[in-house]
Order: sequence, then structure tokens, then C-alpha cells
Amino acid sequence: MASSWKVWSGRPYPLGATWDGEGVNFAIFSAHAEKIELCLFDRSGNQEEARIVLPEYTDEVWHAYLPDARPNLLYGYRVYGPFDPSNGHRFNSNKLLIDPYAKALQGRLRWADAVFGYRLGSPREDLSFDRRDNSRNIPKCRVVEPAFTWGEDRRPQTPWEETIIIELQVRGITIKHPDVEPSHRGTFAGLVSPAMIDYLVGLGVTAVELLPIHASIDDRHLLERGLVNYWGYNTIGFFAPDPRFLSTPSIAGFKTAVKRLHDAGIEVILDVVYNHTGEGNHLGPTLSFRGIDNASYYRLQADRRFYYDVTGTGNTMNLDHPRVLQLVMDSLRYWALEMHVDGFRFDLCPTLARENGDYGQGAAFFDAIRQDPAMAGLKLIAEPWDLGPYGYQLGNFPPGWAEWNGQYRDVVRRFWRGDKGLVADLASRVAGSSDIFGYRGRRPWGSINFVTAHDGFTLQDLVSYSRKHNEPNGEDNRDGTDANYSCNYGVEGASDDPQIVALRDRQKRNLLATLLLSLGVPMLLAGDEIGRTQRGNNNAYCQDNEISWFDWQHIGPADEELAWFVRYLIHLRRRHRVFSRPRFLRGEVLSEAGVKDITWITPLGKEATTEDWKNPAGPALGYVLSGAAGEFFTPGGQRDIDESFLVMMNAHSEELDFRIPTLASPMSWEPLVDTAEPTGRVAAAKRYDAEQIYRLQAHSFALFIDRTPRPTPPRGVPVLIGALS
Repeated sequence: MASSWKVWSGRPYPLGATWDGEGVNFAIFSAHAEKIELCLFDRSGNQEEARIVLPEYTDEVWHAYLPDARPNLLYGYRVYGPFDPSNGHRFNSNKLLIDPYAKALQGRLRWADAVFGYRLGSPREDLSFDRRDNSRNIPKCRVVEPAFTWGEDRRPQTPWEETIIIELQVRGITIKHPDVEPSHRGTFAGLVSPAMIDYLVGLGVTAVELLPIHASIDDRHLLERGLVNYWGYNTIGFFAPDPRFLSTPSIAGFKTAVKRLHDAGIEVILDVVYNHTGEGNHLGPTLSFRGIDNASYYRLQADRRFYYDVTGTGNTMNLDHPRVLQLVMDSLRYWALEMHVDGFRFDLCPTLARENGDYGQGAAFFDAIRQDPAMAGLKLIAEPWDLGPYGYQLGNFPPGWAEWNGQYRDVVRRFWRGDKGLVADLASRVAGSSDIFGYRGRRPWGSINFVTAHDGFTLQDLVSYSRKHNEPNGEDNRDGTDANYSCNYGVEGASDDPQIVALRDRQKRNLLATLLLSLGVPMLLAGDEIGRTQRGNNNAYCQDNEISWFDWQHIGPADEELAWFVRYLIHLRRRHRVFSRPRFLRGEVLSEAGVKDITWITPLGKEATTEDWKNPAGPALGYVLSGAAGEFFTPGGQRDIDESFLVMMNAHSEELDFRIPTLASPMSWEPLVDTAEPTGRVAAAKRYDAEQIYRLQAHSFALFIDRTPRPTPPRGVPVLIGALS
């Protein structure tokens, strides 16, 4: 195919297609290729107009410079080399390939047999060779114009201990919102519409954690069933925003969203998937990495034909290779520096830190993160498990990392369900899980506390279903976990029985109150605050429909009350730093006032003893958080004094007379929260003194604030005072 394009040698760095204001440099890594062609397309992406052999090969990077190329040029690559799957090589120049460093993609993958590098149906399977051209089926890479007016954009830099995260999917939360412009629904523009910004700010969260927004593909078997890969954990491009989230082709739509969220004081955390790609196992399609340099990009088994898989997706990225580690780090730096995001949540993070298959804190991935100035100050969150050997690594990440605390989720769910023998475990979880994270100077924010997440039941379903109902996924209900620790309280699914509905509402309040008032970083699943249901589906990864979408137009009075309760709890947490201390609770006297930072008490009003902790049938937990024992400081370095709080929890089915404890300093307690109340808020301002009885209803959580008059503090020492309205 003849070409009239001027071609210069260009440079091997940076990788990808880079517009410098005069032309475009193209650079792509492949250690084993024999030749690489740059393929240029018309504006529609359907017609290939030119093929240009990359003229230079430097340090295993193929490169060229096109002085006449401009932003919005569409391109892809054809890579020549041996097709020898038994030795790890799967080159097939008949296949157009996506640039691993592409900053934007046009179009979606259109499945056809031609996207596979081998002949589907051949008795030789992936050892056969397919000669069909796939260019009409593959998304095209687009050269981007990176210029953007950030103005006075500043990262909110919310301290970890003050962070409150809400996890959401961009499309699901906006697609049916009546106050979002129709053309913006399902996109970044919809997420930062005035209605959505007002909602997030009103809720009180400080960060949004976005389910994957990197370019991904929909599995063929899902499309054949009328489904899609809705969650997006099937990445094919680590630099490009997924086109489905853009209201226009320009990547500026994402930058605008980040800027507006920052203006509202909200941080942006991306859920990123570097552990695998959407190319699947040895029988998967050839879309990018597999055809560029399969033996470098993927971990292969000893026989080299098959993939080493600790992700459950068919393949595992090979971060042992320096160029693959560079790819991940370049992607992180791009999103941090060019896109201004505030942090990352790493899917199946142990996979990234496996060297020769074994996980370790000394892995090159951790070292690269630790020394990179672009990563300094960003929030780094690990999903601390994968499917490989010793894949559950909760608490075993280096300093500077936070981790999804699955033990918190399970213990809190089981306690409120009524399981016995969990009081000691619950105490550890609500106090920051120092038994898991309290080493090497790590802080309570190392624990990302959550009760629900995208993967599993919503909060409404957690109290409405005793088993999963994933039949719409088309996998005979075999997918999704069976360890839900849920309860339906008498009826499976929706109920109009007033008693069942009331108990479910109370349990939701219990779970939310526990989460938002525990030490550590709370993470809400978006929609839990308004009773969103997935109809019992605990693995809605493929449901881009009413199962996953927010039904904004049918929010009832009970949902509005629950949302108000969540806002109130968040307000309490943000105003009273006793709930978000920067250090672990020790249960020791830590102040001149002679009070402990936390005092664990029994329903008899006595401080808990060793024997109390050993009681397997203990139905309740109580504790006092002392504001006087806190380590709270103003920005100027002056010490703050916070109020003290008393917490009571009764997870069992009978009411409990809870005696107000006698402490070293007399305290007068005013109830603020009692989840037995329909709104969760205590209307009467009655106060309780030591030895008085508070009747704690079955399945309920109560919070009290100390209203004992305090002496005026010395000049220059501000005090946090006053009831919350």
C-alpha cells in the first residue's frame, strides 16, 4: 500500500503517539518482532489509507516521526514475527493491533472470527494460523491533543484519616437521573452535572472511587447472551478513557470532570486493572499485547504455549519484565500528571507484586511506586487478594498503602446477622484493625472499611436475600460468592410485611452506623444510601440495565430517610475527629485527664474483662471514645479537644437493659442516634448519668454524646462543641 507521508526516524521515547506541536512521534516496544507497520485510517476508521514501516529500532523500541501528522489521526499497528505458540510467540501481521500506549480509542470491538490469530474450529486450535484481516473489527487509536486549560485546579489532598469514599460506576449512577441532560447521561459529563455534584457534596463524601474507566472490551459470550462487561474489568488500553463514558470524542471530557470534582472538594480515585488484559487465555483474541510481543507482556507457563493465570481471567501481565513494569508506571504517571487524578485502587494487587510467581513486599512494583515523585501524596489502595499461591495478603502491604479490609466486611455483616462469638473480632474491626495493620508505622487509614462493594450484595439486598439470585447472568446461578453473610428476615426478596420492612430498615441503619463511626477509612457503595437493589444479584458485572442502574425517579420516603441518616452520620464523623483519629486506639490512659482513649464496657456498665471477651454468646458491645484522650491539632499546631461518645450495639433478637458506665470522670450522656427509631435519630434530649439504664432494643445501635460541662480551656486552645442539628 503506497504512502505519500513523509517519514523521519523519530525517537524511541516516549512510547506511544506523541504530538509535539509540529508532528507526531510513534514508538512501540517489541523485543521479538521482525518488522512493524504503522497503519493510518480515514476519519471513519473504516478505510486503511497508508502503511508505513517503522524505520528505526532502538533498544527494542520501533519508532518513526511523521512531520505532517496531526491530532485526531487514527492509527493501529501490524507486527511481523514468528507465529510459534509453543515457544510463546503469536505474531500475525494480518491482525491490526491497538497501541498499548494509545491515549484515545475510536469505536468498540466488533466480534468476528477474524479477530483471532488462529482459525476458530480448527482441530489444531491456537496452533493453527488465521490469515483474515481484522481491521474493520478493531477500535482505532487516536492521536490526542493534550492541551487543556486546568486554570487554578488543585488537588483537594484530603488527609487519609478525613477521607470518606463512595464507590460508583459512572454510567449506572447517571443513566436515569432526570436532572442530568439526556446527552450526558452515562458519561463523565453526567457525573459532574450540577445535580450530581450537589448530591455528592450534600452526602458529605470526600472522594469518588470510579469503577474501571480505562478502555475495555465486552466478552463475546456476554454479547451473544445480550449482556456486556458492565463493570469494565476487561481492560485493553491503560491510557485511554473508555469511549462509552465520553459525551464527545475528546478526552477533555474526563479532565473537565476531574476539575469540577476538585472544585467541589472531591477527590478522584480510579479502580485500575493492571493484573490482566481482555485478551484472555491461549484461545482468546489477538487485539494488542498478544500480537505485539506475547512472550514479553504475559506470564507464560514452562511450556510457553499456555498462560500462567492467577487472576481467573485467562492471563496475567508479566511485571517481571522491565518494559511491562514501565507500561504500568507510565500509565499511573499519565493519569496522575496529565489527568490530575488523586489516587488508585489496584484490582487483584498481589498479582502485580509477584516475582517469579511469589508475592513479596520487596517486589519491583512496590519499589517503583515508592520512589516515583508522581506517586507521592496520592492515595494507593490495594485489593489484597488474587487467586495465586498465598493469594490473601490482607495487612501484608508496605507502608503508604491502604487495603480493602475484607475481614471488616465479614465480621460486621455476621455480627449484625446475629452470629455468635464475634464481639472480640468486632471490637478489633471498629477500633481500626490494629491487629492487621499496626506495624511499621502504619496508621488506621490502612484499613479501608466497607460492608458492601460493587462485587456482592447491595445493602438493601444484604438484608433482603439469604442467597444469591444471579440467574439473569446466564450461568445457572453458579457465578458469584455464596459467602454473603446475609439474611432475609422472613421473606426472600421484596416484602410488604411492615415488621419485616422495619427490621430490614433498622439493620441497614445498624450497618451504616457501624461503618461510618469506625476507625479507618469508610467506603460506601453508591446507592446504599437510597436502598438500591440488584434483585439479589451479587455479581452484576454483566448487567448494564435496571439491575445495576440507579432508579432515581422511584425513591420513596423510607429511602429519603435513609439518605438523611447517612448524611447525618457523615456529618458527625467529619465534625468530630474522635471517630477518625490518626493513631490506633490502645485502650490506655493517654491524657492528663486520666481517661483511656477507648474503654470497652459490658451491658452491666463495667469495663470488659478477659473473661467477657471470651464469652462466645456475648450479644452486645459497648465502648466509650474519649475526646480528651485524642491527638487532634489545628493547622497551626494547637491542640483541639473533642467531645466523648458512648456506643452501644445489640445484635440479638431481644431488647437489652444497658447500664450507663461509671468512669474516672463523671459524664452525662445525651443520645444522638438510636437505630430502633424510624429515622435513626433520637428526638428527645433526655440525658443519662452513670448507673442509669438505657433500654437498647433488639437489633439496634445507639450513640451518645457527653454533655458534661467542661471548664473553659486555656487561651489559644480551641474546642469543638455543640450538638449537631
